[in-house]
Amino acid sequence: MKLTLASLATGIGLAAFSSASYGADGLAPAAAAAPAADPAPATDAPADSGEVVVLGFGRGRQEQEVTAADIGRLTPGSTPFKAIEKLPGVQFQAADPFGAYEWAVRISLRGFNQNQLGFTLDDVPLGDMSYGNVNGLHVSRAIISENVGRTVVAQGAGALGTASTSNLGGTIQFYSDDPNHQFGVAVSGTAGSDDTYRGYIRVDSGDVGAVRGSLSYAYLHTDKWRGDGPQYQNQVNAKLVGDLGSAGTLSGFFNYSARRETDYQDLTLDLINRLGRRAAFRVDNIRPDYTTAKAIALALQNGTAFPAPYQNADDVYFDAGGVRNDYLGGATLDLKLAPGLTFKGTGYYHENKGQGSWVTPYVATPLGAPDQAGNAITAPAPLSYRTTEYAIHREGGLGALSYESGINSITIGAWYERNHFHQARRYYGLANAAYNRDTLGFQKNPFATQYEGDFHTDTFQYHVEDTLKLLDDALVLTGGWKGVHVTNKADVETGPLASGRIGAKDWFQPQVSVVYHVTPNTEVFADYTENMRAFVSALTSGPFSTTQAGFNAIKGTLKPEKSKTYEGGVRYHDGPFQASAVGYFIDFTNRLASFANGSGIAGNPAILNNVGSVHAYGAEIAVNYKLTRALSLFANYSYNHSEYQDDVFRSDGTIFARTKGKTVVDAPKSMLKGEIVYDDGTIFGRVGGDYMSKRFFSYENDQVAAGRLVADASIGYRFAGSGWLKNISIEGSVTNLTNKRYISTVNTNNVMVSGSDFDNPNFMVGAPRQWFVTLKKGF
Repeated sequence: MKLTLASLATGIGLAAFSSASYGADGLAPAAAAAPAADPAPATDAPADSGEVVVLGFGRGRQEQEVTAADIGRLTPGSTPFKAIEKLPGVQFQAADPFGAYEWAVRISLRGFNQNQLGFTLDDVPLGDMSYGNVNGLHVSRAIISENVGRTVVAQGAGALGTASTSNLGGTIQFYSDDPNHQFGVAVSGTAGSDDTYRGYIRVDSGDVGAVRGSLSYAYLHTDKWRGDGPQYQNQVNAKLVGDLGSAGTLSGFFNYSARRETDYQDLTLDLINRLGRRAAFRVDNIRPDYTTAKAIALALQNGTAFPAPYQNADDVYFDAGGVRNDYLGGATLDLKLAPGLTFKGTGYYHENKGQGSWVTPYVATPLGAPDQAGNAITAPAPLSYRTTEYAIHREGGLGALSYESGINSITIGAWYERNHFHQARRYYGLANAAYNRDTLGFQKNPFATQYEGDFHTDTFQYHVEDTLKLLDDALVLTGGWKGVHVTNKADVETGPLASGRIGAKDWFQPQVSVVYHVTPNTEVFADYTENMRAFVSALTSGPFSTTQAGFNAIKGTLKPEKSKTYEGGVRYHDGPFQASAVGYFIDFTNRLASFANGSGIAGNPAILNNVGSVHAYGAEIAVNYKLTRALSLFANYSYNHSEYQDDVFRSDGTIFARTKGKTVVDAPKSMLKGEIVYDDGTIFGRVGGDYMSKRFFSYENDQVAAGRLVADASIGYRFAGSGWLKNISIEGSVTNLTNKRYISTVNTNNVMVSGSDFDNPNFMVGAPRQWFVTLKKGF
């Protein structure tokens, strides 16, 4: 079910009172790290290094890197987020085994929700990764997972040059792998639970003069594990790299995605308690039972009894879905201008068209409303088809000039983006005799437009950074700052929501760090970072998602959210053994609350305001041990204590929520994770476990989601032979190995103050045990 993002004040982390659709470096920034090596062949033979996770040695902040080999251990079609959920401080939730169903996906770092993090692909900004496509797109649409070369996670704060205005609490940077130097073809096919089948093919040209390229295609189809309806996606990735000799390189990419998702039903806590977990965890949208859906709508509209076993109109809906088409392209010029002087610049363009749909019992189709073909409906249904529609045209560029001389290295960079976003909410007619719309198709001929508007967001960011290497490089000091100015403008064409202009700027956000190599095997590090999160421009989130009077009242006083992060730790490595430990304190101020005006499903304008601060402190310990060339162990423990510092009051001075001293919602205090990986070149496998302690999901901490332990496993075999057996592997994988029943994503629509509040559809449950088999072949 896709509800208004303004009501999605999820509170997954430090911004629990933030609108969920909103919502220092050491030796070198991550973006300047060496390019990823050529990808492994289709047989996934282990690299000599065999690293499971790189723990960020030499960095002035907490950071880990996950490599292509580790991403390749995922079930094909899984979101790249699945590869990093095992890292310390990372909380990941999903409702399907792939983590691909975007409405339910949530990722947070140290309690900051995903709308307060920064995301990039090959330095290109992906926005805040909100479901509603306000300023970017989800990484599972931006790139095919097999083409991710590496992923860099900075839990506390990203590099100064990261192209993001939402990274209050860290960054996740994805890098695509480069085309191979040799010609090759890789194919794979996956089949498994719920009629899942997926195909992937990649062709590498090899070196053709000074140019090499790759072209990939992936297709995924799966039925939902509960309820009726498919989910599928077509993706194309293309990349070219040109060698300019001693002058540098020129590269470009183009990625296309067409995603179609039938929704999983959000559940209510009341429904779970009423039916019991076993029964309620199978409840879903009731498609294709159109008769019962109409009966529920009539009961709601006439005030009569609901058909058993349902007790209200929000227990179940008929159907809902999401459709998204994305085009993302970019080009990067990496030049060596003179000895010690380099320049790297990237230009990009992103275009998106999308609809989120819901068959609503709250609005009946009027007589004479047009159908999909434009013909008048003479016998209308007591239901209608509601959409929230999105269109993005986003272009920008970023670049950095770096100069290194002796012990000193200085970088100056800038980023500019112009985002034109169009959004509308419309209603389409349904016939009474039979359901006459395609939930996974773009709709035509609405009978009503609730609201529609154009939004323009202009972003400018610059940064300056200086690094000093002292004591024969044993001591590395880095300092700098960034400045950001974002202007948001709304022009509402239809509806009661706000038009106007608002902005956020902070020209000095410092970042400093130190790394000291105590011994060749031991280093200590510390950093301090300030960040600001700009407002977003949309009808369903941010300061424009209210009435004109409401916006006029807040536009002069509303402040952007800010954070100050203090961090320090130690790292140790000795041959096959790596370990790190870090502690941190976060001061998060000006947090924004999106106060729901009625239930989330009603789509009423929200009220946005600053409501205080959050303090968080914690620690993370990680160990990576390669016992033999074939066997590796990785384990980590995270502790996070995030606490509201203020009660929240309404504008009339009355109490809204008694949150002072309460734990931030959906922020588990403890997470323990581990995995064992075995790969001797012929037999390979993995077993991983992820434990999370209880999470509060009401502001006043009287409602709790129990802790859970979820495990996954896989095992595979590579054939040694010639002919067709050469470069063939087969792998079986199982998700949720113990078939654990648990609440995964909480507060999918809004956050309840306490258990006495109206119980809206607000939860997703984890997928049961699923199995998949994958066959890979390289040519």
